[in-house]
Amino acid sequence: MTPLDDQTTAAPSRELLIAAGLPEDELAAWLASSPQVRGGLDDDRAPFSDFWVGGAGLRVRLPEKPSRNEAEQAAADAIHRLERQAREMFLQRHASALYGRLTDNRAKFLRVDLLVEAASDLVPGLTPDRVSLADEHRRPLRDKDGLEKDHGLLLAHVLADPSAGTHLCHAMLLPKEESLERLGEFQATGVADLGGAHVERRGKAAIVEMRNPRYLNALDGTTLPAIETAVDLAILDRETEIAVLRGGLIDHRKYAGERIFSAGINLTHLYRGRIPFLFYFHHLMGFEHKMFRGLARPDATPDDVNGATREKSWIAAVDKFAIGGGCQHLLVMDHVLAASDAYLTLPARKEGIIPGAANLRLPRLVGSRMARQAILYERRFECDSPEGRLFCDEIVPADAMDAAVDRVIEASTTSGLVSIVANRRQLRIGEEPLDVFRRYMAQHAREQADCHFSQGLISNLERYWSARER
Repeated sequence: MTPLDDQTTAAPSRELLIAAGLPEDELAAWLASSPQVRGGLDDDRAPFSDFWVGGAGLRVRLPEKPSRNEAEQAAADAIHRLERQAREMFLQRHASALYGRLTDNRAKFLRVDLLVEAASDLVPGLTPDRVSLADEHRRPLRDKDGLEKDHGLLLAHVLADPSAGTHLCHAMLLPKEESLERLGEFQATGVADLGGAHVERRGKAAIVEMRNPRYLNALDGTTLPAIETAVDLAILDRETEIAVLRGGLIDHRKYAGERIFSAGINLTHLYRGRIPFLFYFHHLMGFEHKMFRGLARPDATPDDVNGATREKSWIAAVDKFAIGGGCQHLLVMDHVLAASDAYLTLPARKEGIIPGAANLRLPRLVGSRMARQAILYERRFECDSPEGRLFCDEIVPADAMDAAVDRVIEASTTSGLVSIVANRRQLRIGEEPLDVFRRYMAQHAREQADCHFSQGLISNLERYWSARER
């Protein structure tokens, strides 16, 4: 007996649905259509899809979330719950076959946004359709129905499958099409202004600047695509040997004319609903993973054993602070240079989300106990302290950072780089092989989806960040 056949699950839901004023005959027909896994992907696609489309048809009869009464909200939650139980069953059996169908049996690569879109086309209702998603994206976070949780379910099952999950990691490590289109111009000029990021060749180094001056170089939908393109160009550039990540100049009144590394995720955009769920995957599986593991080739799995990635050593230059996602970047760096007045923090508890891959990587730097203090209890690390030096390799006076960056570049590129990439790979084999990252991201897809659309996150943003007034 499947969960949908269990009357202890269906009966309370029927009562809730009737109480919300939904048509009893349609409810009875929909609940009776609860699907079971019976065969292969093609055998199960239609009945499951019909059930999800039917559930969506019931949900649109309810008022929009801000206008629902208690009974109507309970009904919406019950429909979502039953739909997601069906998605779990379907994906438990068919995730691998589905991924194979969407990628022509692993012959083509789809980034996460294209993957969830293709899944919706092949199996309607498995993930949100374009119209529903566009409507959801226009709402502030508190008014969303959390449709993108279904993206999390799909990605969790795909990443949990060793073959499909590895192939998806591979897809996200390939250079973006935009990067390849802009490479020729960058090779010729040594400069690319991408809006939310800037990359420039300086001697033997490619300098990537994160640029979001109004929001203290925070990460959001305006910056993530640009940063990934900049990272691609920095790694692909034939004229440079290392890469540097730094925050650009700020025009915020408090820090006008100064540099800041990064304030992490843009909490204002998050509260206003302008951070889509897939943001986390473009961040973690995209540019940050590329800095850590390098760019992949289409013809070889980037598993470190076969040396199939194209990569460079990365240096971070931390001005003022690295908060949240900014701090996470430091965990994939080969060398961290920090100003003496800078600090680091991972305010995950106050934000209400998982701090990227910090849960995986931070214990390697500071130990398990201190990592818990940082992630669960907001411990702040002054860079110029014994604990801060577990993150940072070198501390310099704030007014000497520009000269220090040039000095580190010079020292790194004049002593020979023959072994740096080889040693990076050997370190990763022991620290974080690709399969470890894949399994981490499978669970992350589930947990972050729940966090991102939770009432707790909204309450935290209002309580700690005055988000309602911003």
